[in-house]
Parts: sequence; structure tokens; C-alpha cells
Amino acid sequence: MKIANKRKKGFTICDQNIRIKKNLAIMWFANFFVAGSMTTLLPFLSLYIETLGDFSSSYVQTWSGWTFGVTFITAFIFSPIWGRIGDKYGRKKILIMSATGLGLSVLLMGYATSVWGLFLLRFFMGIFTGFIPMSQAFIATQTPKKIAGSVLGTLQTGSITGTLMGPLIGGSIADVVGYAATFKWTSVTVFLSAIIVLVGVKEIKLNVSDETDQKSYSSKEVIMHILQKPVLLVVMLLSALVQIAHFSIQPILSLYVAEIHGTASIALFSGMAFSAAGLGNLLLTKRWGRLGDRVGYMKVLIPLLFMAGIVYFPGAFVTSIWQLIIIRFLLGVSIGGIIPLRIAYIRQVAPLSMQGEVLGYNTSLRFLGNMIGPALGGMLAGYFGISTVFFVTSGLLLAGGLIMLSVWYKYEHVEKHTQPLPSHRN
Repeated sequence: MKIANKRKKGFTICDQNIRIKKNLAIMWFANFFVAGSMTTLLPFLSLYIETLGDFSSSYVQTWSGWTFGVTFITAFIFSPIWGRIGDKYGRKKILIMSATGLGLSVLLMGYATSVWGLFLLRFFMGIFTGFIPMSQAFIATQTPKKIAGSVLGTLQTGSITGTLMGPLIGGSIADVVGYAATFKWTSVTVFLSAIIVLVGVKEIKLNVSDETDQKSYSSKEVIMHILQKPVLLVVMLLSALVQIAHFSIQPILSLYVAEIHGTASIALFSGMAFSAAGLGNLLLTKRWGRLGDRVGYMKVLIPLLFMAGIVYFPGAFVTSIWQLIIIRFLLGVSIGGIIPLRIAYIRQVAPLSMQGEVLGYNTSLRFLGNMIGPALGGMLAGYFGISTVFFVTSGLLLAGGLIMLSVWYKYEHVEKHTQPLPSHRN
């Protein structure tokens, strides 16, 4: 009887591992479709606004910024709410709702007849923009802690691949069928993500014996848990800082390419500069996650922050487009591991029953960085020149690395090595 029970138990564990791998594979494709669909639309958002009326250049530029940014504002507000609902009722349902809401908003954008209508649809879209972060929480909470970095790194390659391919595909489709039709066709792939999650994904709850993982937490208790763990708090604040640094140069990168290379084939070379960071991210993100699983997440995260800060600095002195592309590639290599390592660390230190909400706050901070970064970069470039953006960004990342190192050393590294040895009785 005992042998039979062991066989049955082993069979169950084996089946569970197979299901986890299937969920990861399905979510990889869902992230690919969603990330690709969202980035498909970005290159011609301002061009689409131009078709909605006879507007001045300043009007189009202003409303392009507002229409782009409003999505992050609502996403910032709603991410913790979705995270808490996911903790309570299950994350698969939230993923399906998110993809459906995204698909519907993108579809309706294809029928927009005014700038205000497009703005409101982008506002509505922000409510459901947390699909990729929620998918990270979904996979993280069903993944054993010891391999969380590697698994999350694998998942991230799906969204990175979609991000790399999206603008290229979107530009090609828009040239053939027009901007409005591109929105409509793009919504199909987002709805497809909802369908494959609905049909193919099965939510798995890990068997936990720790009471802290089973307990139900109020929002106040979740916030207090974060505040009482200095390392966790800094890791989450780094989510905003890294996004500020990464997005500060994004809106003006094309202008910088034109400044150092000229206007010849500006779209091609700007695309190469954008994509270089994504390529570096894609190639190394899984390896950084696997290394973090083996040696510790902080021991990899902190050096990557310093590496990103160092790599950003020479961007201010480049004299050719190829130098900029190499620097952007190295930046992608360093930043590529920061997201999965942060989430894997949260998976390690936050109780299972509150991880969705904690990751929701982490996502809100990322969206906050997405809002501050472009504004900061544009302001610095306008007053002091584009080179200044590289100096400030480099300083922010290096400062983040120093703060993370000091807090980790004080609250985790030292405590770990100064704990008294357990007494042994004969």
C-alpha cells in the first residue's frame, strides 16, 4: 500500500510538472502576441492622429504625448487592484479579462473619428494593460522558488520577441491596408491570446505548509510587509528607477540618431538602435535568471545595475551610429536580467497568498517610471542637450546599484553571516 501511494504521489508530481511546463509554453506565446500587438501600434500612433483632422504640428505632437502617456496613468492605478483580485479569485480569470479588454480597446481604436475618442480608448486600454505583469505573477506563483529566475527569464523572452517583431510587422501592415485597418487586424491577435489562455492554461496552486503562505492578507498588511523588509522595498523602487532610466532616452533616440548620422535612412537606423537593446535583452535574460537561481538573485542584480550605469555613460560621446548600436546592445544585455531577477526575488520573500498584490505594486512602480522617464529625458534634452540624458541616466543606475548594495549588505548579507550557529544536544 505504501509503495502504491508513493507511486501515485510521484505520478501526481510528474503530471504537475508537465502542466507547469505547458502553462509556461502557452503563456510565452500569449505574451508574444500581446507585446507584439501593443508595439505594432506605437510607431504610427502620431501619424494616425494626423488623419483624424486638419491639425498643426504642435497639436499633433502634444496629443501624441498625452494619448501615449494616459495608458500608463490608468495602468499605474489599476495594477495593484488586479493583483489583489488575482490573489483572491485566481489569475487565469484576470488574464482572460485583461486580454479581452485590450483586444476590444484596440479594435475600437480602428473606428475612432476624433482625437478625444482615441484618447479615451487609450485611457480605457490602460485599465487592462497589466496582462504581461499578471502573466509573470501567474507563472511565478506556480513555480518552485529554486528555479523561478530561469523560468521567468524564459517567459520574458516571449514579450521581448514580440516587442522586437511588432514595430516591423505593424509598419508593413499599415503601408498596405492603412492605419485604421491595422488596429482592427491587431486586435485579432490580442483576442487570440485570450482564447489560448482560456483553452490551454490550467491554474495550479502549489501545496504549501507555511501558514504565512496560506493566510489571507489585507491591503494594509501587504503594504506593511513591504515596508518592514528594506531589501524588498528597494527592489520594488528600483522598478521605477530602471524604467525612468530606460525610457528617458526612448522618445528622443531618433533625434539623437539624426544628430550623429544625418537624416539619410533615419527610420532604418533608428529602428536598429531601438532593436539592439531588445536583442541583447533576448539573448541573455534567461541566462541571468538561471545564474540568479544558482548564486542568489541579489548577487546578480546588483552587478547588472552597475553594468547598466557604466554602459550608458559613453553613449554621450558616440560619433557613429554603429557605436550607439553596440552600446544599446550592451545596455540590453545588462538590463535584460533585472526584471526576471526582481520578480524571482519577490517570489522568494513574499508569502504566496499576497504575491499578486505585491507584484501589482511592483508593476505600478514600473508604469510610474514609464511616465516620468520620457518627461525627464525630454526636459533634459531641451535645456542641456541630448548628451546630458546619458549622464543623468548613468548616474541614476549607478546610484541605484549603490543603494541596493548597501541595503542588501546591511539587512540580508550581514544578518545571514552573523546568525548564531544552532546548538546541538548529545
